[in-house]
Amino acid sequence: MKIAVVGTGYVGLVTGACLADIGHYVTCVDIDAQKIERLKKGMIPIFEPGLDHVVLSNVKAGRLNFTTSLPSVLGDAEVAIIAVGTPSREDGYADMQYVYAVADEIGRNIKKYTVVVDKSTVPVGTGREVENIIKKYYSDEFAVVSCPEFLREGSAVADFSNPDRIVIGARDDRSAQVMLDLFKPVKGEKVVTTVESAELIKYASNAFLATKISFINEIAQICERTNADIEEVAYGLGLDNRVGPKFLHAGIGWGGSCFPKDVRALDHIAGNYGYDFRLLKSVIEVNNNQRTSFVDKVVAQLNGVSGKRLAVLGLAFKGNTDDVRDSAALDIITMLQEKGAVISAFDYEATENAKKSLGDIPVEYAKDPYEAMQGADALIIATEWSEFRNLDWKKVKETLKAPVIFDGRNLLKPSRMREEFGFTYTSIGRS
Repeated sequence: MKIAVVGTGYVGLVTGACLADIGHYVTCVDIDAQKIERLKKGMIPIFEPGLDHVVLSNVKAGRLNFTTSLPSVLGDAEVAIIAVGTPSREDGYADMQYVYAVADEIGRNIKKYTVVVDKSTVPVGTGREVENIIKKYYSDEFAVVSCPEFLREGSAVADFSNPDRIVIGARDDRSAQVMLDLFKPVKGEKVVTTVESAELIKYASNAFLATKISFINEIAQICERTNADIEEVAYGLGLDNRVGPKFLHAGIGWGGSCFPKDVRALDHIAGNYGYDFRLLKSVIEVNNNQRTSFVDKVVAQLNGVSGKRLAVLGLAFKGNTDDVRDSAALDIITMLQEKGAVISAFDYEATENAKKSLGDIPVEYAKDPYEAMQGADALIIATEWSEFRNLDWKKVKETLKAPVIFDGRNLLKPSRMREEFGFTYTSIGRS
């Protein structure tokens, strides 16, 4: 099948490359000419494990190409996938200008029956709006389908190959069958719904997972006040099949490109339809408070941070990615710096993106974890890179000015850090 994928960001590039990998002929389209030229040369613009191999192997096989011209590929395409960004506006609603601009270009250049797929995360009703835009220019038959993505950063290639489900929102059997054929080589349940249900499933999924994280962080706050242990509580809770163990890991809160944007957008969508989604407002508040509470712990234990040097390990919003969007680590760095702390930081992949995001905020960026710790009054773990679990803790203790660790991701075992290595160790919800 011949596929056009519009957008070479995180979703578009992973989707396009993986569709080529299962045998389709895919052309990825982007208006950024420089990015397209780099992709043609095999230069991948994002860090995602395994993606470079998938892209390069399928370019070599002739199944994956890149261009800046949508009209040049739309004539042959059986499926056109819209995978451009839908960032949050100031009011929390999704900014749809890029989706609608692509729909407009598709409408002007479509030549035959084509299934147009909203892969971007879009508010309920977007499918109908995309249909209306295309109908301004094209009067023959076409279809608009919603097929939301559920790719986790850090494991997106594996998620594509082994999905929990593939959701297909369609208005007719013909377009639904095209999508079922498109994903036929991929194992996993295919769920066919209305367009509107598919659009809402994506938001509902991310909002529920964010709610689960905020809930366990609230329980962690109670644990700290009652001498309970959040890991024991979460384990016992997760054994209930109605709850499950995933997303019950306490820490400094969720971030990234999806959860914050989608939770705010769903709250806004509810408001547009006359419903006050009070639970989601609380979920957002709890997440923000978790970061502030962590900073308060650091300040209280160190008797203030003004003039003190703090080493922060981790800049990305989670491990195994270079994405710093709505990263708790960056928020914590900003708050500590505003209180007068001197920050040295390290991340395996996200340093350059952090520099752009933090801008003029003075941060010293280290080449390795130990350089970041040199002479620091305390160490803060802000991102759950698995490599941080296996640091040389004797060397860490010798490198730090004071043997103090604040573990914002509960990566380490409290008893080991205190009894074996002699650290003053503070984590989330654990005594």
